[in-house]
Amino acid sequence: MKPSRNDNLILLTIAIAVIAFLVGRGLRDTGDVVPLSAGDSVAVAGIRYHGHERGSMRSGGYYNVGGQKAERFFFDPNTADSTQLLRLGLRPWMVRNIYKYRSRGGVFRTPEDFARIYGLTVGEYKSMKPYIRISPDYGPASALVAPRGEQNHVRDSLRYPVKLSLGEHVMLNTADTSALKRIPGIGSRYARAIVNYRNRLGGYADVRQLLEIDGVPEDALKYVELGAADLRKININRLTLDQLKKHPYLNFYHSRAIINHRRLHGPLRSVADLKMLPDFSEDDIKRIVPYVDF
Repeated sequence: MKPSRNDNLILLTIAIAVIAFLVGRGLRDTGDVVPLSAGDSVAVAGIRYHGHERGSMRSGGYYNVGGQKAERFFFDPNTADSTQLLRLGLRPWMVRNIYKYRSRGGVFRTPEDFARIYGLTVGEYKSMKPYIRISPDYGPASALVAPRGEQNHVRDSLRYPVKLSLGEHVMLNTADTSALKRIPGIGSRYARAIVNYRNRLGGYADVRQLLEIDGVPEDALKYVELGAADLRKININRLTLDQLKKHPYLNFYHSRAIINHRRLHGPLRSVADLKMLPDFSEDDIKRIVPYVDF
Protein backbone atom coordinates (compact mmCIF):
# COMPACT_ATOMS: atom_id res chain seq x y z
CA MET A 1 0.00 0.00 0.00
CA LYS A 2 1.30 3.44 -0.95
CA PRO A 3 2.16 5.59 2.09
CA SER A 4 -0.16 8.48 2.62
CA ARG A 5 0.94 12.10 2.74
CA ASN A 6 0.44 12.23 6.50
CA ASP A 7 2.71 9.23 7.02
CA ASN A 8 5.47 10.97 5.09
CA LEU A 9 5.19 14.10 7.23
CA ILE A 10 5.44 12.03 10.41
CA LEU A 11 8.55 10.21 9.20
CA LEU A 12 10.16 13.51 8.18
CA THR A 13 9.49 15.06 11.56
CA ILE A 14 11.00 12.04 13.36
CA ALA A 15 14.08 12.16 11.15
CA ILE A 16 14.63 15.88 11.84
CA ALA A 17 14.26 15.32 15.62
CA VAL A 18 16.82 12.46 15.58
CA ILE A 19 19.33 14.53 13.61
CA ALA A 20 18.91 17.51 15.98
CA PHE A 21 19.44 15.24 19.01
CA LEU A 22 22.62 13.73 17.60
CA VAL A 23 24.08 17.11 16.66
CA GLY A 24 23.35 18.57 20.11
CA ARG A 25 24.92 15.60 21.86
CA GLY A 26 28.00 15.89 19.74
CA LEU A 27 28.51 19.53 20.69
CA ARG A 28 28.18 18.78 24.40
CA ASP A 29 30.69 15.97 24.20
CA THR A 30 33.40 18.13 22.67
CA GLY A 31 33.17 20.79 25.40
CA ASP A 32 34.41 23.40 22.92
CA VAL A 33 33.67 27.05 23.67
CA VAL A 34 33.89 29.60 20.97
CA PRO A 35 36.33 32.25 22.24
CA LEU A 36 35.28 35.88 22.28
CA SER A 37 37.10 38.19 19.96
CA ALA A 38 39.11 41.17 21.13
CA GLY A 39 36.14 43.33 20.25
CA ASP A 40 34.02 41.39 22.74
CA SER A 41 36.26 42.26 25.75
CA VAL A 42 34.78 44.07 28.78
CA ALA A 43 36.47 47.01 30.50
CA VAL A 44 36.17 46.95 34.29
CA ALA A 45 37.94 49.53 36.48
CA GLY A 46 40.22 50.44 33.61
CA ILE A 47 41.31 46.81 32.97
CA ARG A 48 40.17 44.75 30.03
CA TYR A 49 38.96 41.18 30.60
CA HIS A 50 38.54 38.70 27.72
CA GLY A 51 36.09 35.87 27.49
CA HIS A 52 38.73 33.38 26.35
CA GLU A 53 40.82 33.89 29.51
CA ARG A 54 40.73 31.54 32.43
CA GLY A 55 38.08 32.42 34.98
CA SER A 56 36.12 34.50 32.45
CA MET A 57 32.86 36.28 33.21
CA ARG A 58 31.06 33.22 31.85
CA SER A 59 30.78 32.06 35.49
CA GLY A 60 29.57 35.47 36.70
CA GLY A 61 32.36 35.42 39.31
CA TYR A 62 35.96 36.57 39.40
CA TYR A 63 38.21 37.78 36.61
CA ASN A 64 41.84 37.44 35.82
CA VAL A 65 43.72 40.59 34.97
CA GLY A 66 44.72 40.42 31.35
CA GLY A 67 47.77 42.29 30.13
CA GLN A 68 48.01 44.34 33.33
CA LYS A 69 51.61 45.07 34.30
CA ALA A 70 52.19 44.94 38.06
CA GLU A 71 53.40 48.20 39.60
CA ARG A 72 55.44 48.73 42.75
CA PHE A 73 54.79 51.66 45.09
CA PHE A 74 54.49 52.23 48.83
CA PHE A 75 51.16 51.09 50.24
CA ASP A 76 49.46 50.22 53.52
CA PRO A 77 47.45 46.97 53.23
CA ASN A 78 45.09 48.27 55.92
CA THR A 79 44.03 51.32 53.91
CA ALA A 80 44.86 50.60 50.25
CA ASP A 81 41.79 50.74 48.03
CA SER A 82 40.90 48.28 45.28
CA THR A 83 42.49 50.36 42.54
CA GLN A 84 45.85 50.37 44.33
CA LEU A 85 45.68 46.66 45.10
CA LEU A 86 44.91 45.84 41.47
CA ARG A 87 47.78 48.02 40.31
CA LEU A 88 50.07 45.91 42.50
CA GLY A 89 49.11 42.90 40.39
CA LEU A 90 46.73 41.23 42.84
CA ARG A 91 43.90 39.34 41.26
CA PRO A 92 40.40 40.76 41.79
CA TRP A 93 39.29 37.79 43.89
CA MET A 94 42.30 38.37 46.18
CA VAL A 95 41.34 42.04 46.52
CA ARG A 96 37.84 40.98 47.42
CA ASN A 97 39.14 38.66 50.15
CA ILE A 98 41.28 41.49 51.58
CA TYR A 99 38.19 43.70 51.77
CA LYS A 100 36.24 40.95 53.52
CA TYR A 101 39.08 40.41 56.00
CA ARG A 102 39.26 44.13 56.83
CA SER A 103 35.46 44.46 57.11
CA ARG A 104 35.48 41.77 59.82
CA GLY A 105 38.01 43.75 61.84
CA GLY A 106 41.10 42.04 60.51
CA VAL A 107 44.32 44.06 60.69
CA PHE A 108 47.69 43.62 59.00
CA ARG A 109 50.10 44.44 61.83
CA THR A 110 53.32 43.34 60.12
CA PRO A 111 54.43 42.79 56.51
CA GLU A 112 54.49 39.07 57.27
CA ASP A 113 50.72 39.20 57.85
CA PHE A 114 50.30 40.27 54.24
CA ALA A 115 52.12 37.10 53.14
CA ARG A 116 49.20 35.05 54.45
CA ILE A 117 46.91 36.25 51.65
CA TYR A 118 45.60 33.14 49.93
CA GLY A 119 47.01 32.72 46.45
CA LEU A 120 49.93 35.14 46.85
CA THR A 121 53.13 33.59 45.55
CA VAL A 122 56.54 33.83 47.18
CA GLY A 123 57.88 35.88 44.31
CA GLU A 124 54.98 38.34 44.44
CA TYR A 125 55.32 38.79 48.20
CA LYS A 126 59.10 39.31 48.03
CA SER A 127 58.67 41.98 45.39
CA MET A 128 55.96 43.77 47.40
CA LYS A 129 57.47 43.50 50.89
CA PRO A 130 59.92 46.45 50.57
CA TYR A 131 56.97 48.69 49.69
CA ILE A 132 54.67 47.72 52.58
CA ARG A 133 54.28 50.61 55.02
CA ILE A 134 51.99 49.81 57.96
CA SER A 135 50.86 52.83 60.01
CA PRO A 136 51.87 52.73 63.71
CA ASP A 137 48.18 53.22 64.54
CA TYR A 138 47.61 49.59 63.56
CA GLY A 139 50.27 48.26 65.90
CA PRO A 140 49.34 46.59 69.22
CA ALA A 141 48.56 49.09 71.98
CA SER A 142 50.62 46.96 74.38
CA ALA A 143 53.72 48.37 72.68
CA LEU A 144 53.02 51.65 74.45
CA VAL A 145 53.30 49.99 77.86
CA ALA A 146 56.78 49.25 79.10
CA PRO A 147 57.39 45.92 80.87
CA ARG A 148 57.15 45.94 84.64
CA GLY A 149 60.40 46.82 86.32
CA GLU A 150 61.86 48.44 83.23
CA GLN A 151 63.76 51.61 84.02
CA ASN A 152 62.90 54.93 82.45
CA HIS A 153 59.42 53.71 81.60
CA VAL A 154 56.70 56.10 80.53
CA ARG A 155 54.58 57.10 83.50
CA ASP A 156 51.05 58.36 83.68
CA SER A 157 51.58 61.75 85.31
CA LEU A 158 47.97 61.92 86.42
CA ARG A 159 47.68 58.55 88.14
CA TYR A 160 51.34 58.13 89.10
CA PRO A 161 52.85 61.61 89.51
CA VAL A 162 56.58 61.92 90.00
CA LYS A 163 57.17 62.66 93.67
CA LEU A 164 59.10 65.69 94.93
CA SER A 165 62.71 65.39 96.01
CA LEU A 166 64.05 66.96 99.19
CA GLY A 167 64.41 70.68 98.66
CA GLU A 168 61.41 70.86 96.32
CA HIS A 169 58.17 72.41 97.55
CA VAL A 170 54.57 73.14 96.59
CA MET A 171 52.67 76.26 97.65
CA LEU A 172 50.06 75.14 100.14
CA ASN A 173 47.59 77.95 99.50
CA THR A 174 47.60 77.74 95.70
CA ALA A 175 48.46 74.13 94.79
CA ASP A 176 45.78 72.01 93.13
CA THR A 177 45.29 68.32 93.79
CA SER A 178 47.68 67.29 90.98
CA ALA A 179 50.51 69.31 92.55
CA LEU A 180 49.69 68.09 96.06
CA LYS A 181 49.87 64.45 94.95
CA ARG A 182 53.53 64.97 94.18
CA ILE A 183 54.19 65.25 97.94
CA PRO A 184 55.56 61.93 99.24
CA GLY A 185 52.88 60.21 101.27
CA ILE A 186 50.04 62.21 99.72
CA GLY A 187 47.66 60.46 97.36
CA SER A 188 44.39 61.46 95.76
CA ARG A 189 42.32 61.19 98.95
CA TYR A 190 44.64 63.35 101.04
CA ALA A 191 45.09 65.85 98.20
CA ARG A 192 41.33 66.36 98.04
CA ALA A 193 41.12 66.64 101.84
CA ILE A 194 43.85 69.32 101.87
CA VAL A 195 42.02 71.42 99.27
CA ASN A 196 38.65 70.98 101.01
CA TYR A 197 40.07 71.97 104.40
CA ARG A 198 41.75 75.01 102.83
CA ASN A 199 38.39 76.12 101.46
CA ARG A 200 36.66 75.66 104.81
CA LEU A 201 39.35 77.56 106.70
CA GLY A 202 39.66 80.39 104.22
CA GLY A 203 43.30 79.54 103.50
CA TYR A 204 46.19 78.15 105.55
CA ALA A 205 47.87 80.48 108.05
CA ASP A 206 50.49 77.89 109.05
CA VAL A 207 51.83 74.76 107.35
CA ARG A 208 51.27 72.76 110.55
CA GLN A 209 47.54 73.08 109.99
CA LEU A 210 47.97 70.17 107.59
CA LEU A 211 48.34 67.89 110.61
CA GLU A 212 44.78 68.76 111.63
CA ILE A 213 43.68 66.53 108.74
CA ASP A 214 43.45 63.01 110.08
CA GLY A 215 46.15 60.76 108.63
CA VAL A 216 48.35 63.33 106.87
CA PRO A 217 51.97 62.33 107.62
CA GLU A 218 54.18 64.88 109.38
CA ASP A 219 56.95 64.25 106.83
CA ALA A 220 54.75 65.99 104.27
CA LEU A 221 55.55 69.34 105.93
CA LYS A 222 59.07 69.20 104.48
CA TYR A 223 57.67 69.57 100.98
CA VAL A 224 55.26 72.50 101.46
CA GLU A 225 55.55 76.24 101.80
CA LEU A 226 52.73 78.52 102.83
CA GLY A 227 52.83 80.73 99.77
CA ALA A 228 50.58 83.76 99.50
CA ALA A 229 48.42 83.70 102.64
CA ASP A 230 45.50 85.79 101.42
CA LEU A 231 43.15 84.55 104.12
CA ARG A 232 39.40 84.87 103.83
CA LYS A 233 38.11 86.38 107.07
CA ILE A 234 34.67 86.24 108.68
CA ASN A 235 32.92 89.15 110.37
CA ILE A 236 31.80 87.67 113.68
CA ASN A 237 29.43 90.56 114.35
CA ARG A 238 27.29 89.90 111.27
CA LEU A 239 27.05 86.13 110.85
CA THR A 240 24.29 83.97 112.31
CA LEU A 241 24.94 81.10 114.67
CA ASP A 242 24.67 78.54 111.85
CA GLN A 243 27.06 80.55 109.67
CA LEU A 244 29.61 80.96 112.47
CA LYS A 245 29.77 77.27 113.35
CA LYS A 246 30.58 76.31 109.74
CA HIS A 247 34.15 77.49 110.34
CA PRO A 248 36.39 74.61 111.49
CA TYR A 249 37.59 76.64 114.52
CA LEU A 250 34.13 77.65 115.78
CA ASN A 251 31.89 75.00 117.29
CA PHE A 252 28.35 75.40 118.55
CA TYR A 253 29.42 76.69 121.97
CA HIS A 254 31.81 79.25 120.52
CA SER A 255 29.15 80.49 118.12
CA ARG A 256 26.50 80.70 120.85
CA ALA A 257 28.86 82.67 123.12
CA ILE A 258 29.48 85.21 120.34
CA ILE A 259 25.75 85.56 119.62
CA ASN A 260 24.97 86.02 123.36
CA HIS A 261 27.68 88.68 123.75
CA ARG A 262 26.29 90.58 120.78
CA ARG A 263 22.77 90.35 122.20
CA LEU A 264 23.72 91.42 125.73
CA HIS A 265 26.69 93.72 125.22
CA GLY A 266 26.70 94.70 121.58
CA PRO A 267 29.29 93.95 118.90
CA LEU A 268 32.71 92.54 119.73
CA ARG A 269 35.36 95.15 119.04
CA SER A 270 38.66 93.29 119.38
CA VAL A 271 40.42 90.07 120.28
CA ALA A 272 40.27 91.23 123.91
CA ASP A 273 36.48 90.85 123.79
CA LEU A 274 36.89 87.30 122.51
CA LYS A 275 39.20 86.50 125.40
CA MET A 276 36.46 87.57 127.79
CA LEU A 277 34.16 84.80 126.54
CA PRO A 278 34.42 81.75 128.87
CA ASP A 279 33.90 79.22 126.04
CA PHE A 280 37.16 80.22 124.33
CA SER A 281 40.44 78.74 125.55
CA GLU A 282 43.81 80.32 124.85
CA ASP A 283 44.43 77.82 122.03
CA ASP A 284 40.99 78.55 120.56
CA ILE A 285 41.78 82.28 120.46
CA LYS A 286 45.18 81.66 118.89
CA ARG A 287 43.70 79.54 116.12
CA ILE A 288 40.71 81.76 115.26
CA VAL A 289 42.42 85.18 115.37
CA PRO A 290 43.83 85.02 111.77
CA TYR A 291 40.32 84.41 110.41
CA VAL A 292 38.11 86.94 112.27
CA ASP A 293 37.22 90.50 111.54
CA PHE A 294 35.28 92.91 113.75
